[in-house]
Amino acid sequence: MKKVVKTVRVALIGSGARTAVGMTAAATAAAVRAGIAGFGEHPFVVDTTGKSMIVALAPYVDIGVRGAARLAELAAPAAVEAVGPSSALWAGELPISLLVGLPPPRPGRERGAATIVVDRLREGLAPLCHIEKTIVIESGHAAGTMAIERAWQAVRSGACEFALAGGVDSYLEPETLEWLEENDQVHSAGAENNAYGFVPGEAAGFVLLTTTAAAQRYQLSAALELMSVALARETKLIKTDTVCTGEGLLAMFRNLAGDPPAIKVDHLYCDMNGEPYRADEFGFASIRAAELFRAPDAFTAPADCWGDVGAASGPLLLMLAEAATRKRYAEGPVLAAFTSSESGERCGFLVHDRMEVERR
Repeated sequence: MKKVVKTVRVALIGSGARTAVGMTAAATAAAVRAGIAGFGEHPFVVDTTGKSMIVALAPYVDIGVRGAARLAELAAPAAVEAVGPSSALWAGELPISLLVGLPPPRPGRERGAATIVVDRLREGLAPLCHIEKTIVIESGHAAGTMAIERAWQAVRSGACEFALAGGVDSYLEPETLEWLEENDQVHSAGAENNAYGFVPGEAAGFVLLTTTAAAQRYQLSAALELMSVALARETKLIKTDTVCTGEGLLAMFRNLAGDPPAIKVDHLYCDMNGEPYRADEFGFASIRAAELFRAPDAFTAPADCWGDVGAASGPLLLMLAEAATRKRYAEGPVLAAFTSSESGERCGFLVHDRMEVERR
C-alpha cells in the first residue's frame, strides 16, 4: 500500500510593526497604502555639505535612546503586538520559538546587540508566552525574511507549534550614517546631489506562524497561508566591481514557485530602495522570470514611505500583504515578496489568501 504523505500548511496568525509611519501594523499599512512618507531631518547629524541628513525616524522613540537599546525599543512592542491576540487561550504560557533578524556587524552597531535585543524581547513577551528556543540571524536586509523561512520550516516539521519571526534595524547611529555617506548610499539633494541613494530608516516587524490546523483548532484568525519560502545567494555583490545580472534573485524566484512557475503572482512586495544596483537586479531577474508575474509593474516598494529598514523588511512586507488581504484591496489572492542583503542572501515568500477559500 502506498504511503500518503500529509502536507503541513502554515498560516500567519499575527503581525506587529513599529515604523516611521506608524506605531502599529494597522497604522503602518494604512500609511503605506496612502503613500505617506515619514521623512524628515535628523535632529543633529549633518552631511558633508553641512545640511541635516534626511532620514525616516520613528518619532515616538526618544532620539537619546541609541544603539542596541534603540533596536530593543522598536522590537519589543512589535513582537508583543504580533503575539497578543493569540495568547489569551494560554494565560501567558503560549509556547513559541523566537527567530530574530538583525543588521550585520557594521559601523555604529555595538557589540552584544543581539543579547540586548533578545533579553528585551523575552522581558516584553514574558506575560504573553513562553519562549522555548531563540535563533538570531545577523544578515541585514534578508535577515527578517530568513527568520520567517526558519520559522516556516520549524512549524512545518513539527519542531514547534508556534513560531514568532521578526526583524529590527536602525541606520540612525551617527557612525552608521557617516559610513553610508562614505559609500555614496545616502539619498541627498543640493550641490552634491545623490539621487540614487536611499533614505536611512528604522523599524521592527514581527509575525506569528502556526499550522492551519492549529489555527482552526484554536479558532485563531488567519488571513494568509505561507505557500513557500525560499533562499538563494547572489555572488555579484553591491559595492564591488562586478556586474549583477540577477542570478541570485532569479534562483530564489525559481526555488519559490518552480521553473516554469506553478502559479502566478498577483502582486509583489520588495525592499528596493532607490539604489540602481537593486533596480537593475530586479529588472534582470523579473524579465527572466516573467511567467511568474501577472503584471510586470504590479509591485510595492515601501521604502518610499518608511525608508530603508534593513533587517525588518521581510516581516513588514508580510504584514503589508496580510493587511491588503484582510482589507480586500489586494490585487489578487497570490502575493509574494523578496529581500536582498548586501552580503548576497536573497530570500522571499509566496502567500495565498485563505479567506478567498472560505468565501467560496
